[in-house]
Amino acid sequence: MTDCLFCKIVAGTIPSTPVYEDEFVYAFLDIDPKAPFHAVVIPKKHISSADEIDSENSFLIGKVFEAIAKISRQENLEKGYRVVNNCGEDGGQTVHHIHFHLLARRNLAWPPG
Repeated sequence: MTDCLFCKIVAGTIPSTPVYEDEFVYAFLDIDPKAPFHAVVIPKKHISSADEIDSENSFLIGKVFEAIAKISRQENLEKGYRVVNNCGEDGGQTVHHIHFHLLARRNLAWPPG
């Protein structure tokens, strides 16, 4: 998708600070971190939101979570972390390419505040 911010990051036309990359997934540091460690983990293939997950692309979400486990080991997040996905306007989604925030290295109380 040519006008998608995250597709442009994957393509390398917008710079990012990579944390992890494989054939299916790209992860990079968030430019406005909400925790001492805050990465954004995305499938390289454009999926607009969780509402668009189907039998053709659901394996990519599995790949995202496999990547999250690898990142957690790579970044020594043994004390724990939170994974957040926002879906739709009321859910707080501002970039319409499915993405998961990986937050760590602080106590992440619930409910978030």
